[in-house]
Amino acid sequence: MATERAWSVIALRLAGAGLTAAMAAIHLRLWDTGYRDLATIGVLFLLNGIGGALLTLALLAAPTRFLAVPAALGALFTASTLAGLVVSLTTGLFGFQESIDAELVVPTIVVESAGIIVLAVLAAVTARGFPRRTTGERAGG
Repeated sequence: MATERAWSVIALRLAGAGLTAAMAAIHLRLWDTGYRDLATIGVLFLLNGIGGALLTLALLAAPTRFLAVPAALGALFTASTLAGLVVSLTTGLFGFQESIDAELVVPTIVVESAGIIVLAVLAAVTARGFPRRTTGERAGG
């Protein structure tokens, strides 16, 4: 049973890291091919690429005991990125209106949606590994 859980965590960790890396790569590619020239949006794409790369490393390097932290951060980061895309597609964001037909929009939606799910499940599964204090246990003692 413990072995099945370990393999599940490994699979979720690799999938989450892969999806986070893909999200970062998409944003860096788009930044490099023209989004860098857009006020505010260009900087946000660059920061998303860097942040996604750092989260990918954290997902791969974190000890399993603490994996819930980068997994939860990754899920929130990816969800906020997807929310930004949805706002950009519907009402516009920072004066920029995205089109569903634009390069990599549909793959981005797929990658980010899958990333949110995988990272949220990984965070939930690994959060149970955190030590919990019993009612009578004092902090520091």
